[in-house]
Formats: sequence, C-alpha cells, structure tokens
Amino acid sequence: MTTLSTTDIRTHFPALQRKENGYPVAYFDGPGGTQVPRAVAEAITDYLFHHNANTHWEYPTSQETDRLLEAAREAFADFFNCAPNEVSFGNNMTTITFHIARALGRGLQPGDEIVTTELDHHANQAPWQALARERGVTIRTVRLLTETGQLDWDDLADKLNDKTKVLAIGAASNALGTINDVQRACALARKVGALSYVDAVHYASHELPDVQALGCDFLACSAYKFYGPHVGVLYGRHELLAALDVPKLEPAPDTAPDRLETGTQNQEGIVGAAAAVNFLASLSEGATRREQLVNTFAALHERGAALFKQLWDGLQAINGVTVFGPAPEEARTPTVSFVMRGFDSTEVARRLVPSGLYVSNGDFYAATVAERLGHAQDGLVRIGCACYTTADEIKRLLSALRELASLAS
Repeated sequence: MTTLSTTDIRTHFPALQRKENGYPVAYFDGPGGTQVPRAVAEAITDYLFHHNANTHWEYPTSQETDRLLEAAREAFADFFNCAPNEVSFGNNMTTITFHIARALGRGLQPGDEIVTTELDHHANQAPWQALARERGVTIRTVRLLTETGQLDWDDLADKLNDKTKVLAIGAASNALGTINDVQRACALARKVGALSYVDAVHYASHELPDVQALGCDFLACSAYKFYGPHVGVLYGRHELLAALDVPKLEPAPDTAPDRLETGTQNQEGIVGAAAAVNFLASLSEGATRREQLVNTFAALHERGAALFKQLWDGLQAINGVTVFGPAPEEARTPTVSFVMRGFDSTEVARRLVPSGLYVSNGDFYAATVAERLGHAQDGLVRIGCACYTTADEIKRLLSALRELASLAS
C-alpha cells in the first residue's frame, strides 16, 4: 500500500501558506473544522461556473446537476459502505439530527424512552431532549467516567430496556477524542428493539465509517470536518428512510432518500463534499474507491497515533498542565483537551496566536463534558491533528506552551 507523504499532502492545502507574525500557521483546530484542499474548492467553482441549475429539468445544466448529485451519493455510499439510496444531505449534522428526531418523535408516546450520553456533543442531545418537551418521552443519560474520559458501559446496559426507542450515541468525542465501541452499543440497542442514531462528526475525520459493521440504523456526519465544505450527510437504512414521517412539501419527491431533503439543497456544497471523499481516496492506491479510502484512513490513523503520542507525552511533561481523556494506547482520535494552571482557555488560545499556533477553546458544544470535568466556566483548550499536521508543528506548540506555563510558576 502506498499513501502520499505528509509533505506531499500539504501541497494540496493553500491555507498552509498563511503566516502569522512571520510564522507559518499551524492549524490545530481541525476538530472544529479542517482546511480545504485545492481540489474541493475547484469542484465547487466548476459547478457554479459551468453546471449551476436546479434539478430534474430537460436542459443540459439541470441534467448535469442531477448526475453530479447522484455521483455524490455514490461517493458517500463508498464512504459509509452502504447503498447510494441510503445517503441524504442537509445543512449540517445538527440540523439533520433535529429533522430525524422530530420524524421519529411523531411515532413516540409518553413513557417511551431515549438514551443519550454525557460524552456527546449537544447536537446529539438537544434534538432528543426536545422530544421530552414535545412528546413527553423520557430521556435517560449514560454517565461519563471523568477519570478515563470513557462511557460507563455498565450504566449504558442498565439504561437500555424494553421502553427504549432510540439510542443516540457519539462514535467519538469531539472534546476528548474518545472512540466508543459503537458496534457493541448498537447491538445492545438492537437487543431491546431500539433504533440507533450515531453522531460520527468527529469519528469520520479519523476512522472510516462502516455502517454494515457498526450495525447502526442512522449515522450522521459533516463534511467540513474531513476537508470538505459545510454540508451535513446522513446514512439511514433505506426502509427507515422510506417510512419516516418527515415533514415535506406535497409535490416534492416521496421516494427515499430525496424525501428527507426539504427544498433546494446546497448543490455546490454537495459536489464539494463528494470532492473531499475523492480527495481522501486519491491519497492511496486501491482497486476501488472504498479500498482506496480504507488504505488512506489506515495510513492516516498510524501517522495520527504517532503525532498524538508525541503531543500527549509533551503535554504531560509541562508543569501546571492537566490533560483529559483516554491515554494514547486506548481507542481514541488524535485530539486532546487540557487546562493550564494560571490561565483560562481563552487566554491560552489568544497567547498562542502570535506564534502562528491556532487552537480551539471553550466547551465545543460538548458542554456536559466540560461541566463534568469542572471547567464549564474557564473552558478547555483543544488540540487536534489532521492529515497535514507535522511533528515539527507539535514541537513548536509544546515549546510555546512550556514558555507560557513558566509565566505562571
């Protein structure tokens, strides 16, 4: 298997030419949104300049749009390992989740239960909590083990019962990098007759989804977390997409998956999202696009694990820094959150900017995680590695953090 080197990959990202105070910018903000390769921007521009039209009409640009949108479904079918008619698009994962939750909620009654987790982004909590107000369903929440950054699996098993209708679970924590055993969770949900809804926004940036292996009923992600534009993508079992009681206009298509896509879509964004999948596939060899994707993600996972070990060990060695989440040998993404004694997270992030180091801070909409860790007010600093991250960039970051920590001594 041959996969492009990090040096070669970096040539595809114009954003890496940016400088801050004379320093090349190192983007550690990938968990909040990655930079975009040239091929993605070119695909969007080409669509808008040469194919822009609405769908299902007889003239060439409309027919070209139809073909490009179908090609995007096929690209994400390879990405998810599903059928093209099980792929639909929306604004983002949050909007998609509200849409699916409301559709499922129409069939729920008071006394029905939905299980969520404390580890999840609020995009996979709030839509289900809304059903407690609207439909009278009961929300049961699985505990986060703060000492490990992992879910309490005994608590998850206890929360699932014959009243459970939906298990809403994140495949990976955008705050701590924890990767959950979604296959195990979906099997537990299936055993009690519940549907599984998986938030794969952070997961799909680092692990190639395989909905067949996971055994999930729905899985949602956002392309801007893996080098694409701001578009959300949903996998749903075809028979569920065909039967969901979704709100829709009467003249609109009633076949799945089109029936989930209300109004005219962000067609240029969908084309760009497909280009992001094709970009990832192009980084490796393989007989099929799925095989190329498998090889790319395997290589990037190995590189990311090495970078993360460097980052984790370096942070642990800085006096006054407290790191959260699973250790490098556990199932995780190359994303970590920490706090530094003497500085809140906003001050840490601000002080790194003059050195060309861009990091995220706050609660990242994983507000329950920040609260459980005792940092709801001062927030967390988050560092994420992407396909373009280098060991030298991590060295620069650790050096700057050591210098900052020394000021609080």
